[in-house]
Amino acid sequence: MKGLLASIDLVIECRDYRTPLVSRNPLFEQNLGERPRLIIYTKQDLGSKFTAADKWDAPSTSMCSDIKSRNAIRNILDFTKAHAKNSTFLFGTRLMVVGMPNVGKSSLLNALRNVSLGKKKAAQTGDQPGVTRKIGTNVKILEGENGREGVYLIDTPGVFVPYVPDAESMLKLALCGNVKDTIIPPTTIADYLLFHLNLHDPALYNSYCEPTNDIFAVLDALARKQGRLKKGGVPDFESSALQFIQKWRGGDMGKFVLDNVSEEALAERMRTLELMGGSMHQARKAAKQLKKESYIMPTS
Repeated sequence: MKGLLASIDLVIECRDYRTPLVSRNPLFEQNLGERPRLIIYTKQDLGSKFTAADKWDAPSTSMCSDIKSRNAIRNILDFTKAHAKNSTFLFGTRLMVVGMPNVGKSSLLNALRNVSLGKKKAAQTGDQPGVTRKIGTNVKILEGENGREGVYLIDTPGVFVPYVPDAESMLKLALCGNVKDTIIPPTTIADYLLFHLNLHDPALYNSYCEPTNDIFAVLDALARKQGRLKKGGVPDFESSALQFIQKWRGGDMGKFVLDNVSEEALAERMRTLELMGGSMHQARKAAKQLKKESYIMPTS
């Protein structure tokens, strides 16, 4: 990605609207910061409202997006069109979309192409991270004007954060589908979801059972209601947990933001990332020095 920057006018960074803090990847700011950035908070339709993002992302522009909303997509197209008018490239404007795995980069590209040009999707999408495996080709999302080339967007694979500062951050990423469901036991992710459901409204899962803090009581009831049973009538907890999680991911069991959205939370998050980034930098330096010293042969 960094090698492409010389030909890129604008970097579009996607973050998950439900995890506006946790889905920030400092690698993008460190490595792609020399280019202007438009930050898109994707999947707005799956979260509750918050308004702090504008202050967080300055001087970069930020927008919220729902790929089902043509108005939201047109707002992004209008921004890119205005940006393209100031481009100095002779062969069209090149944009690059980046972000954590499964935050909706490819879906955004397809929506921009469809709303602007009326064309079918150009990028493959899926429910699990890792569908996009390599940097894509230039995909036109806007026609050119006044004899100029159009605007093209390059899709890229998701880049996971180099470190996760705490267990809860990892659970949030897992719940939103930014890591594969096989990495963390589904029952653990479902238990974390139940914690949030109880904070917001226990009635969100009352079609399965009464309010409880016991995830296995919920999964037992869900398994029996949907017939997810193993031999001997034993509930299939893993299958039921995945179904429980998917219902929330699809917006069918509450829509809310997982992060604490406040100026203080952002400041604390950035401090944590800086501290861990410094620790990792020192570790890398030590590893390089150790490797270098291992090649020095002792003199007799």
